[in-house]
Amino acid sequence: MVDENAASPSVEDTGAGGLENLLAEDRRFPPSPEFAAHANASAEVYERAAADPEAFWAEQARDLLTWSTDFTEVLDWSGAPRASWFGDGRLNAAYNAVDRHVEAGHGDRVAIHFEGEPGDTRTITYAELRDEVARAAGALAELGVHTGDRVAIYLPMIPEAVIAMLACARIGAPHSVVFGGFSAEALHSRILDAEAKVVITADGGYRRGKPSALKPAVDAALAKSETTVTNVVVVRRTGQDVAWTEGRDLWWDDVVARQGTDHEPVAVDAEHPLFILYTSGTTGKPKGILHTTGGYLTQSAYTHRYVFDLKPETDVYWCTADIGWVTGHSYVTYGPLINGATQVMYEGTPDTPHRGRWWEIVEKYGVTIFYTAPTAIRSCMKWGEEHPNGFDLSSLRVLGSVGEPINPEAWIWYRRVIGSDRTPVVDTWWQTETGAIMISPLPGITAAKPGSAQAALPGISADVYDEAGEPVPDGAGGYLVLTKPWPAMLRGIWGDEQRYQDTYWARFPGIYFAGDGAKKDDDGDLWVLGRVDDVMNVSGHRLSTTEIESALVSHPTVAEAAVVGATDATTGQAIVAFVILRGDAAAAADNGEGAAEHIQALRNHVAAEIGPIAKPRSILVVSELPKTRSGKIMRRLLRDVAEKREVGDVTTLADSSVMTQITSGMNT
Repeated sequence: MVDENAASPSVEDTGAGGLENLLAEDRRFPPSPEFAAHANASAEVYERAAADPEAFWAEQARDLLTWSTDFTEVLDWSGAPRASWFGDGRLNAAYNAVDRHVEAGHGDRVAIHFEGEPGDTRTITYAELRDEVARAAGALAELGVHTGDRVAIYLPMIPEAVIAMLACARIGAPHSVVFGGFSAEALHSRILDAEAKVVITADGGYRRGKPSALKPAVDAALAKSETTVTNVVVVRRTGQDVAWTEGRDLWWDDVVARQGTDHEPVAVDAEHPLFILYTSGTTGKPKGILHTTGGYLTQSAYTHRYVFDLKPETDVYWCTADIGWVTGHSYVTYGPLINGATQVMYEGTPDTPHRGRWWEIVEKYGVTIFYTAPTAIRSCMKWGEEHPNGFDLSSLRVLGSVGEPINPEAWIWYRRVIGSDRTPVVDTWWQTETGAIMISPLPGITAAKPGSAQAALPGISADVYDEAGEPVPDGAGGYLVLTKPWPAMLRGIWGDEQRYQDTYWARFPGIYFAGDGAKKDDDGDLWVLGRVDDVMNVSGHRLSTTEIESALVSHPTVAEAAVVGATDATTGQAIVAFVILRGDAAAAADNGEGAAEHIQALRNHVAAEIGPIAKPRSILVVSELPKTRSGKIMRRLLRDVAEKREVGDVTTLADSSVMTQITSGMNT
């Protein structure tokens, strides 16, 4: 839902320049004749999909997936806002991702080129991946995991992460992947909500040249309260010593290695839950987004094949996302493997051990399709062109952007420096909730426009509505909505049907509100402008202001806190916090005693409560927060301060002098 006191998103929030620049963008980058001649997509697909969307999606479902029982019904929307796609069909996600490629004679094709941060490598073929998934599924079955049971996965970016996800899918056990950067508290809440039976983790992973522990967070999470977890399976990655609970903890190597490779995949209904993935919400409590099998796999595979113009026989694809986020689900695990692609999987960061690390990997494996976030692109811009220029990037033929709006300058740099001024750039908009890409150019068809996601994909219906729920004309802005159901759409919030309806369907009844602002330019192309609620987009990660405020207030020295997202040239948005301290801590701050150390302690506290990605960029200690007479915090005014703008209208404040104090404190 939208905070009535939140500032409406502006074009400036995206770093894309002013409104006039956005609506006057006249640079176009049409596909080359050579690219267009061999592109997977053709222009007529838009008309065909619009004429009969259900027939279009049925065609994709049968073309891209193998069904153990074919479906006769495409879409049932009678239970809106819950959809059923291909409801009477049956299939298995792991079979579609691995087994059928082996059966088709592609077992020797490389599925994953794994590059560890320390430089260790593994090459895994589809035949080898199939056997590992079967063994892991057998291990889960041995531990008493049955179809419908939930499994939590808390792993670094190693092949076992993909294997574990597919092993769950093989037996019909929904997985809940938790990003390895989240804290024990965040992991605990997700294990509790999903009622997970087993946790799969590792001793640790590598991060910026050093081992980073994971198992201790699992131990701490399970010690917080009684849970439904019966076993913890631990992958050996770093060789760190770990605490051990006999009877509960098992080494992956021990329990998986003793299994056979004859585990048969379980066929499930198309609407059987495939995974739960938690994402931040405006109430602070993370939302368990539920995705099912048939529709999600259909749209993931379709968008992966056509948005990236995938040629599985020749392409080497690399998505840099972590499997802890939805991009890692749809465009590392399911989409690429269903399409039989060869992909790169990298454990580390783009600047370890040097700032050319990504481009070194592109050269090493001959990567042809590269998909990353604007935050990373802007960081690479800041580091300088000499780093990518030191490597051969001529293999690249398609570049993608995901996670947040990309400003035109970064788009142009990406195409010019990384793509040698010749590759299409696909700027993709979608969400955890949508499951797969919804708005994007199509390479080979679209004349790309820097900074714009441009148009809904074939079979997708998107629009921009005003406050009254009416479509806005070209040149105007409003709320981004999806007007018809789509195959990969979420099927609810785990265990909270009312929250699902209130969050996504209440603002415009019967219409999905994405929570993002958007504008149509004079050509009718869509520009996504970012969140209009109290969820921030930091480096492509959605974080709740409420959740961070709660973490701050849980510190014994903090009486009250307000958090806003401020525009940041590198991360898109940065977290800025305003806190009121208690008693002795407030007196010490007034006297200037240990202020810097205290603020650092608060930043570290947030990192411990939620994870390092939630650490505020800055914290300002204030004596009061701007509130209306009814006691509501006016966050739009704090956002003005954080972004060093002239403070807006303060007439509704109970005490307008508060903003003068805050502004002067920010400038000292």
